[in-house]
Amino acid sequence: MRAAAVALLGSTLLAGAPAFAETVLHRGNSGEPQTLDQAQTSINIEAFILKDLYEGLTIYDAAGKIVPGAAESWKVSEDGLTYTFKLRENAKWSDGSPVTAQDFEFSFKRVEDPKTAAKYANILYPIKNAEMVNTGKADPKELGIKSVDDKTFEITLERPTPFFLELLAHQTALPVSKASLEKNGADFVKPGTMVSNGAFQLVSHVPNDSLVVQKNPNFWDAANVKLDKVIFYPIDDQAASVRRFEAKEMDLVYNFSADQIERLRSAYKDQVHVSPTLATYYYVFDGREAPFNDVRVRQALSMAVDRDFLAKKIYSGSQLPAYSLVPPGMANYGEPAKADFAELSQLDREDKAIELMKEAGYGEGGKPLNIEVRYNTNPNHERVATAVADMWKNTFGAKVTMSNLDVSSHYAYLQEGGKFNVARAGWVADYADPENFLALNLSTNKTFNYGHYESKEFDDLMKKSYAETDPAARSKIMHEAETILMRDQPIAPFLTQADLWLVSDHIKGWQDNAANEHLSRFLSVSE
Repeated sequence: MRAAAVALLGSTLLAGAPAFAETVLHRGNSGEPQTLDQAQTSINIEAFILKDLYEGLTIYDAAGKIVPGAAESWKVSEDGLTYTFKLRENAKWSDGSPVTAQDFEFSFKRVEDPKTAAKYANILYPIKNAEMVNTGKADPKELGIKSVDDKTFEITLERPTPFFLELLAHQTALPVSKASLEKNGADFVKPGTMVSNGAFQLVSHVPNDSLVVQKNPNFWDAANVKLDKVIFYPIDDQAASVRRFEAKEMDLVYNFSADQIERLRSAYKDQVHVSPTLATYYYVFDGREAPFNDVRVRQALSMAVDRDFLAKKIYSGSQLPAYSLVPPGMANYGEPAKADFAELSQLDREDKAIELMKEAGYGEGGKPLNIEVRYNTNPNHERVATAVADMWKNTFGAKVTMSNLDVSSHYAYLQEGGKFNVARAGWVADYADPENFLALNLSTNKTFNYGHYESKEFDDLMKKSYAETDPAARSKIMHEAETILMRDQPIAPFLTQADLWLVSDHIKGWQDNAANEHLSRFLSVSE
């Protein structure tokens, strides 16, 4: 019987050899995506998945540089206003049908159509008439895009936009299959139905458990994709993610707890990656109601936060103190405009903060200061919130409570206009330009202006910057706009961020980069 069993096992292994030979990447993804619809996406954990499934006209390579994607080449007119893209002849959808210029035309019009209510429609506002279309003042037919033929796609801009190719690599600019969406409606995102043009196609999705994609045989560069399957695990419990990495159940972990850096480095050496990035960690004040509609209260609360403590003690030096919304390191901007209290000592800031709070009539001897801090579930964010609460209690005698939601629910609440006192948020650059950060606070930005900040002075300066074509003059205008923002403190920047990754030593092809772009198609798994 034992011999028979061994023989049976041997034949089973041979018969099932292809399945056992599968190369699988197990990827921790730090949270459950709200959506897999390009037009509704807004956070990076969605982008990691969507960019494996779909390919835009341009993409980021493994080093975080813009390279050709579905478009093999492009030409830009001398005035910088017209981009003509040549799509790859062998670019196909996962159902084998060709990817056409009409698919991109359909997709871009869908994003800007106000009926779609795309969260990131403004990312494509540099396209001629995009803002007019998105605000219902022009027909989608007037959008500055044209299918010259099946494989030639032309885009006309409102104004020269040096970072436009970076915008096209954003998940909002990913194409949808016109045929699939028209046939399946909202169900086009479901496993078994989704038609995608990227290196992988969607196999299954069990919310809060796993999302599985497999190699797309119809992808134009499938021969160079070394993975058969990628399994995304939406785990927002950082300790659990680290345990699964240590048990070799996950190859990649995104956003582990910063207080574990030293221990993990000791145990796993260069498998621990701390990658500086263009990103800002901040708190936003809901300016619709008292006391947070008072600039003095916002200034005082911001001043009382010891950013050095947050950076060194909570993030173990992996983040840097921030006093500007725009992070340093953008070549076309230089040193960001900081809050005027940035050069004061923490003790002097606290003294000034107490004066401002008293002047506003709150805190000790004034009206009680009750604050609820909202944050997305995460040990690092909880530690920051606890520390900030203690600082506000000790400085102003404030009564501070905390509440948290999973990452998808937290941002959905903020984006849908839910009322709050103070909320944790963060912004990672979609493109290396200060406009990407400053535009969060435009009164017209209904998705990401969480605190509903309104300043005509700020809006006018940003409008002026959009019309300015001289880089130095444009930079000066945006510095003026950021100065107003740091004066009014609708948001309180706390930290310039770094991305924290655990990368197994059997993963090949990984490159840290400031864009935090890591397409699975560029990775492989060694024995």
